[in-house]
Amino acid sequence: MSLQRWDPFRDMFRLRDAMDRLLEESFVRMPGVPQAFGMPIDVEESDNDYTVTATLPGFRPEDVNVSIVGDTLTISAEKKSGDEQQGANYLLRERRTGSVSRTITFPARVQADAASARYENGELILTVPKAEEMRPRQVKVEIGSGKKELAGTTSSQS
Repeated sequence: MSLQRWDPFRDMFRLRDAMDRLLEESFVRMPGVPQAFGMPIDVEESDNDYTVTATLPGFRPEDVNVSIVGDTLTISAEKKSGDEQQGANYLLRERRTGSVSRTITFPARVQADAASARYENGELILTVPKAEEMRPRQVKVEIGSGKKELAGTTSSQS
């Protein structure tokens, strides 16, 4: 058996490393910090519109609020704790109550008044058309100048 000299700093560094790993592997919810994982969304862009799909399991359609101000979309939903049995004695309770919210800004102008939404199987699907001036336009390319000119004549304009 060999004797090792005790180094208190070595043990402190081990404790700090263990605490760092613990905090990296776990999640501590900070009050007031938005939680993106509470409402995962996908935003898909096409030539004419944006399609936003938000996953909201356990929420009823009447619990969901969608608003568009300018180019900013806000989706919020609230599930009240009164939805479950009053006075129930839970052994385990993991289903969320309370509210979730997500806000995104579209990269181009949108037509908020023409937006549509549907809710099916716990997913909210929004279609938000792009503003007319933001939509791509096809320009027809013609062959040649489209004018007939006589050889040897010139036209001048003053």
